[in-house]
Amino acid sequence: MSVERVAVIGLGAMGAPIARRLLGNGDRVTVWNRSPRRVAALREAGAVVGASPAEAARGAETVIVMVSDPQALLAVAEGEHGIAAGVQPGAVVVQMSTVSPSSVTRLAHALPPGTGLLDAPVLGSVAEAASGTLRLLVGGPHELVERCLPLLTQLGAPLRVGELGAGTAAKLVANNALFGVLGVLGESLALGGALGLSWEALHEVLGVTPLAEQAARRRPAIEAGDHPARFALALARKDADLVVDAVTDGGLGLGLTAAARDWLVDAERAGRAGQDYSAVLSHILQTATKGPRR
Repeated sequence: MSVERVAVIGLGAMGAPIARRLLGNGDRVTVWNRSPRRVAALREAGAVVGASPAEAARGAETVIVMVSDPQALLAVAEGEHGIAAGVQPGAVVVQMSTVSPSSVTRLAHALPPGTGLLDAPVLGSVAEAASGTLRLLVGGPHELVERCLPLLTQLGAPLRVGELGAGTAAKLVANNALFGVLGVLGESLALGGALGLSWEALHEVLGVTPLAEQAARRRPAIEAGDHPARFALALARKDADLVVDAVTDGGLGLGLTAAARDWLVDAERAGRAGQDYSAVLSHILQTATKGPRR
């Protein structure tokens, strides 16, 4: 495997393990993060630390961007210290953040001519980022995706879903499905309790429905009342907002999508922002009239 010069912009829950994995595979990695305290461990692991996104991007063959939201993407991409000011001709920017379709379009216009751009948001969380088992939903020209496969496959399994912007669209669809499933699961648990089913009977019933896998997976956390964050609920709510915005922009009327977002909003307001997004299940049960008998 040839050594690549890679910049990783954004060292949050996902960006840091991605950078560490690339370092472990022998790539030459330069990093930048808004909060300097996050860079120390990666510097010790062998990364070069850029003073700005522009400096980190300068000289890199590939620039990976993994930031929290559309506003953060704008902040690191544009301006005299942004990625667009430092990226070299012929380099490729791989935008992996979960953002809006319009953010990807704006990024494409901000980058200098001759810069490649893929949008490749991911399915998976911290453990998958560390182990290189993410699923990457990639949008962009076929030739550019093929060129970037040696790097992308270090991080997981790339799936090209269309031209530029399709990766972001696919991530919003995937998250919409996931949030909807959690909403339906939580309401089904609450309904079972209201109808007098025991906790055991309720799970036996759900075990023969399409919710079986999620019900079994989420049961221990609900019973323990403990939802350690793999994917913070506040970030899930942000993603759900992006989905609802896309629905509105598309002129669609999708009631389940809006309802799933509303549950996340309610759970965040109830103080669960820093918990895992699956804490919405406990929130639904706690706010229902009756909970299941255990």
